[in-house]
Amino acid sequence: MFHHRKVEIKTDEQVTAMRRAGLVVHSALTAVAAEVRSGITTGELDAVAHEVIKSAGATPSFLDYGQVAGQPGFPGVVCISVNEEVVHGIPGTRELAQGDLVSVDCGAIVDGWHGDAAVTVRVGEVAPDVAGLDDTTREALWRGIAAMAERGHLSDIGHAIESYVRGLDTPYGLVTDFTGHGIGSAMHQPPDVPNHGRPGRGPKLVTGLCLAVEPMLTLGTPDVQTLDDDWTEVTRDRSTACHWEHTVAITRTGLWVLTAEDGGEAELTERGVPFGPVPL
Repeated sequence: MFHHRKVEIKTDEQVTAMRRAGLVVHSALTAVAAEVRSGITTGELDAVAHEVIKSAGATPSFLDYGQVAGQPGFPGVVCISVNEEVVHGIPGTRELAQGDLVSVDCGAIVDGWHGDAAVTVRVGEVAPDVAGLDDTTREALWRGIAAMAERGHLSDIGHAIESYVRGLDTPYGLVTDFTGHGIGSAMHQPPDVPNHGRPGRGPKLVTGLCLAVEPMLTLGTPDVQTLDDDWTEVTRDRSTACHWEHTVAITRTGLWVLTAEDGGEAELTERGVPFGPVPL
């Protein structure tokens, strides 16, 4: 199962199991996004995700994550990060308002296999620069995913993301303090997947490798700080941030985006990237 310093390589059957977890994540994120509106609290949105995951017979990956003796784990089912919050926002009493940008990160476990994805949702009409940030972060995600199809090296993903972002006229902040990650029988596994760097470095991208790709951009500085709750990461200059993520498998015939409803077929085909679902 393992290859190159404990990087987990999956069989077709294991990738298919991860697809089931990925579809639960997709369903939970879709349900949450449908409820995003001015006046709703992030805690109410968390409850929506919990119900979807529970109804599917799955287990939330994030609830109590990081729990050790004497230390509580993450208290929510999903991470909900609003405006200046980059990642790991704790759901609670915060009410959403018109113009907010809301990133929702969700993980689920089915039969011991994990799925992980994040979407960003606009509360009504947002400012043009905020809309641009959202569009750009989502595009950066798909640029990184597409780079996996070349089956080069791990750093090619981050290079594709960084090259795209740095080539734009708008100087977005590219957060480098956090990375994507390997995923499978655990939520976070080797290898880390940075969102920047030189190409041609790190492990080879091979069949059976599953990665969570997740760029984070800001309208200001890329520097972040942790709030007193020990979880929520915010931009130091309090500029708006955005986060998108998918879990992606490399198969014998192409890429399979396990947390996208269509498996990523539309986006991959548009980019000339082979779509490669595992035959069921």
